[in-house]
Amino acid sequence: MRNTKTIGYLLAAFSVLVWGVTFVSTKALLTDFSALEILLYRFVAAYFALWIIRPKVEKISLKENLMFALAGLSGVVVYQFAENAALSYTACSNVSIIVSLCPMLTAVIAQIFLKERHINTFFIIGFVIAITGVAMVSLNGIGTLEFNPKGDLLAMFAAVCWGFYSLCVSIINRKKYDSVCSTRRIFFYAVVFMIPLTIGGTFAESDSPWYFTFSADVNAERFTNVTNIINMLFLGVVASGLCFWAWNKACDRLGTVRVSSGIYLIPVVTIFFAHIFLGETLSIMGAVGAALTIVGLFVSGKKRNQ
Repeated sequence: MRNTKTIGYLLAAFSVLVWGVTFVSTKALLTDFSALEILLYRFVAAYFALWIIRPKVEKISLKENLMFALAGLSGVVVYQFAENAALSYTACSNVSIIVSLCPMLTAVIAQIFLKERHINTFFIIGFVIAITGVAMVSLNGIGTLEFNPKGDLLAMFAAVCWGFYSLCVSIINRKKYDSVCSTRRIFFYAVVFMIPLTIGGTFAESDSPWYFTFSADVNAERFTNVTNIINMLFLGVVASGLCFWAWNKACDRLGTVRVSSGIYLIPVVTIFFAHIFLGETLSIMGAVGAALTIVGLFVSGKKRNQ
């Protein structure tokens, strides 16, 4: 049992570490790609990567396929697109703060739909401490938080969708399917849902997050850029393929709400790698915020039934 939990924590930590870097990669790709283009290319790469990892097919009923489709729609298409689009309209700090509400929303949704009791005094106190730390890390000494309604509301919508994705994953995990096959099936439905969006995106403005181009010349130029290729493969194979599998496996071993609390750490990771790759500095406020975030995680998990 202890080994099972340890592996679960390691898988969750790996996902949080990688997802923290995705803000930097996505921001870099948004100079050449739209939010929709990044979404499709990323998860097509992830889908085929998981086929290579586990070339196995599981038979699943039509009713159960519906849950996989809902997971693909909520946790991939809507969540990831809304987050990518939010980065086009507002600062990374705003998005990271708002997306950090995912654990609380996951707990509320799980309590409503799965009748799981996760919200108690420790959970609420821990959430307040952690979200305060996240805000300090994300502001990083700026002193003010710029409010951009379009971008911030998209980020909030993304956080709600992640809560419903976590609900779907909890239900899927109860069936004890192969985790790689389950993750791949979720991605399959996600790509299916994206195809109509790409067709509609050809009529959008080039600066729109919905924009999608099939131009051979444009794509040849974008995909011969080594930086673009590295970022896209990182987002697709590592951040999507491996991390979604790792996250789902961690949820199965530890419980969805406990694992989702790790999302608090993503802004901390983002600030660290933004300093390395973008030259952003970490102020004293940012360092204190990182410590508060970790403390909040421990408090929120204290004496909580999983």
